[in-house]
Amino acid sequence: MLTLMVRGLPSSMTESSLEKLFATHGRVFGLTLSKDLFSGQCKGFAQLKMEGHEARAAISALDGSTQDGKPIRVGLHDEKHQRRGRR
Repeated sequence: MLTLMVRGLPSSMTESSLEKLFATHGRVFGLTLSKDLFSGQCKGFAQLKMEGHEARAAISALDGSTQDGKPIRVGLHDEKHQRRGRR
């Protein structure tokens, strides 16, 4: 199971539309879409969990593609370099 990081999403993106986008490349096991607390709109990034070969297929197909005129970036989530507060 791999975790994908998706950046550059339009503010109109919803969980269901994001899942449909990635479901064409394989089964999405988990999805976390970051939303603004007050407006409920997408903040522009999300995390998804997919099987290894399906995740790699989604990366190669969707990285650099456009959603609502904005290019999105899709890559593997690197937990080792994740920012964890002040250092």
